[in-house]
Amino acid sequence: MSDAGPTVPAPMPPDAMETALLERLFTQSSVGLHVLDPQLRLVRINSLSDPAHAQRLVGRPFSDAYHLERPDEARAVLQRVLDTGAPVRDRLIRGRLQDTPGPDRSLMVSVYRLDDVQGQTLGLLASVVDVTEREKARARSATLAGVLKEVGRSLDVATTCEALVDAVVPGFADFAVVEVVDDVLRGADPRVGPLGLEVPLRRAALRGADGTGPQDGLVGDTRRLPVRTPFALAVSDLRPRRIQLDADTPWLVADPESARLIRAIGAHSLIVAPLKLRGAVLGLVSLYRRGGSEPYDEYDVTLALTAVAHVALSIDNARRFERDHVIASTVQRRLLPQHESSHVAVDTAHVLLPGRNSGCWFDTIGLSGARTAMVVGDVAGHGLQTAFTMGQLRTVIHALAGLDLEPDEVLARLNDTAGRLAQERAALPPGDSLHQESLTATCLYAVYDPFTRRCTIALAGHPEPIVIGPDGSTPPFDVPEGPALFSSDSAPFATATLQLEEGSVLALGTRALLPDAESAARVREVLVHPGRGLQELCDDVVYSLPAGSHPDGAALLLARTGTVPPDHVATWELAHARTTPAIARTLVRDRLDGWDLDEETVYATELIVSELVTNAVRYGTPPLRLRLIRDRSLTCEVHDSSPVAPHLRHARTVDEGGRGLFIVSQLATHWGTRYGRTGKALWAEQEIARPD
Repeated sequence: MSDAGPTVPAPMPPDAMETALLERLFTQSSVGLHVLDPQLRLVRINSLSDPAHAQRLVGRPFSDAYHLERPDEARAVLQRVLDTGAPVRDRLIRGRLQDTPGPDRSLMVSVYRLDDVQGQTLGLLASVVDVTEREKARARSATLAGVLKEVGRSLDVATTCEALVDAVVPGFADFAVVEVVDDVLRGADPRVGPLGLEVPLRRAALRGADGTGPQDGLVGDTRRLPVRTPFALAVSDLRPRRIQLDADTPWLVADPESARLIRAIGAHSLIVAPLKLRGAVLGLVSLYRRGGSEPYDEYDVTLALTAVAHVALSIDNARRFERDHVIASTVQRRLLPQHESSHVAVDTAHVLLPGRNSGCWFDTIGLSGARTAMVVGDVAGHGLQTAFTMGQLRTVIHALAGLDLEPDEVLARLNDTAGRLAQERAALPPGDSLHQESLTATCLYAVYDPFTRRCTIALAGHPEPIVIGPDGSTPPFDVPEGPALFSSDSAPFATATLQLEEGSVLALGTRALLPDAESAARVREVLVHPGRGLQELCDDVVYSLPAGSHPDGAALLLARTGTVPPDHVATWELAHARTTPAIARTLVRDRLDGWDLDEETVYATELIVSELVTNAVRYGTPPLRLRLIRDRSLTCEVHDSSPVAPHLRHARTVDEGGRGLFIVSQLATHWGTRYGRTGKALWAEQEIARPD
């Protein structure tokens, strides 16, 4: 017996092993392998798809063998590997073998240079892996992430819809259209159940890749969905539709408008998905693919449903906010002046730009002595509570204006009221949504006196006004800025007095309109047109604003100053004597007869003047001055230098006096006391019939 060990097989020759290895790779590998010669011609290709088709490609140049999305770029990469020997790994390209039906595929390519033992370049080896499905899944995930990130960041329905089309085009769709029920855009509650075909839908947003499609003139259009179309079916049964499009698609006959759009963009695949929430339809989303894009599949429908569900929730949130904004804007409009007020020697015009802010306000208030108060204010924020706060401040301003206080005193007392409102809000329960919302407001209060042509202005954190002279000049002035309302700053308010020429224009605007010196300069340039009407100037200011520069809204009040015509005023210096009331009555009757006022008005005015002059003679100090002002009302003023204010008393039956101011209050529409630097003035105002 032999003690020899097991027989060791003879080693395979290296050439044979390499040949067997290459053969196995080219016949069994799941990776596409391609060998190219130095001229980039195919020498060998494995037969993953069709062996006969692959064999026909051998010997053809690379650019002839493949249909690539970017052939020049691919050739440059291959040539660089051939020249430098530096490999390229895992490069993603789009393409397919020539004559292979279907759309382009996503291919992961790696390229290596082949050298012999002497270092001579033999050619290239390219490995190709079809990663189409993986890239589709990645693209879907990126699209959904974009939708979740971008959609819902705004509380505006149109902006929300625009965010959707921006997120899905061009990564998921070549063309996207979002249509919203018209009432939903205005904040109305959507109706539960299938959407009736008579309900109009408004195109809120659309976008095409690379600007494709007839985009101009479509946003904002409305339509009613034609019957027997995928759009009508989707809002009827609340289910999506995936449709392959071609020239013979039958339902296009019933929907010529969609047929024109599909032909214009060359679409071949469509997903229609309803925007639904809690059983109610908010709108419709249409996603199109065109050209070389792959048709939609069921996975794409799943993604579309997830995306539109998020969009529907965001639109509903925006709709609720829009409804609150509409209500707040309506309340704001009702709290503002409902018509242009007419005042002595001052013409005014205004414009209120709509926006999210519901706290802008403006006002003109007639004061005694033919003076006019001009007010512009702004409460920061939006919603009903902001509008309510604005209304409260405006009411307080009206009450304070009737006291004939100086502008700085008006703002000081207005700030006291603001402090009490802030305390009331701070006292709300912690769970109340308003508890943590801070209050901020600004205000400008100006008073113009046509007799002295002086305008006294005070600011509470508000931009100073713009003044344009009648010759177009801009006189310099500096108005001290006081603290904003509701602020903790306890600095006092101050005033500035401007001497204005007749025909000067004052522009009072909110901070949204005049945020900086550049904006003020732009408005000033528009206003330097002395011959134009105030409303025209208001409109010109709006036309000059950059597009989209005031999403929060703004208010502008323009005033053109004048004087009281000499034949509408009469002034007399009176002696401080017991006979003065009788003399005053005679002077007044002569003047009123010259103004052709009726006898009843003349008699009432005589009584008023008699009582006011008697009061001044008895309790005031000289000098005395009587002034009558006739405009849309008749004003009587008696000036004296005493700072002591008279008081209305209810005299008893046996009292011999004390009824003077009571008689004045009964005959006059309004009456009061105004204080100045040199004393006071008692005034009374009567309504009179306007002359023809």
